[in-house]
Amino acid sequence: MKLIGIVGTNSNQSTNRRLLQFIQKSFSEKADIEICEIKDLPAFNEPKEHTAPSEVKKLSDKIEAADGVIISTPEYDHTIPAALKSVLEWLSYTTRPLIDKPVMVVGASHGSLGSSRAQAHLRQILDAPELKARIMPSAEFLLGNSLAAFDESGNMISEDKKQELTECFEEFLMFVKLTNQLLEEHDFTTSKKKKFTWEQAADGGNNE
Repeated sequence: MKLIGIVGTNSNQSTNRRLLQFIQKSFSEKADIEICEIKDLPAFNEPKEHTAPSEVKKLSDKIEAADGVIISTPEYDHTIPAALKSVLEWLSYTTRPLIDKPVMVVGASHGSLGSSRAQAHLRQILDAPELKARIMPSAEFLLGNSLAAFDESGNMISEDKKQELTECFEEFLMFVKLTNQLLEEHDFTTSKKKKFTWEQAADGGNNE
């Protein structure tokens, strides 16, 4: 199974990157996970003719080709970082590769809550008509006090958290398999969803 892990921040020292690296290493026999950075992507600026910059298009193509996506987000001021929001705006306004794509949301934070409010907000954003991801329900992985969560080799210290992550990941693999099977067997008009525009809707979305 081919998965994409998106580091949801432009920080060079993020524990969310360490979390995805741990997931990549720990479950390498179950899935091929490529970690993608967003720190070098340009800030969203509404483009002419809905065309994505080349750097955004590369990320979009990787998402499109993957069986599923894992997004790891920190929490800034009770929500996701501006850099992650910017990337989602690019994707929603241009190529829309997340439509009907299975997504798992995880997160690490320096505080005790483990990015719980940011994860809830991210789920809400991913449900927007221009993104419309298939978000794994009733499961979240929250890694609090993340500065002390890994040893020098990048291994997660808490056995309880490792077991929790293993269960979440195995559930996600099943979710990806079932979701993609459902999409293959039934016509959910993904192509029509990608043509959605707020110019023909009453309100909301990427409009100014």
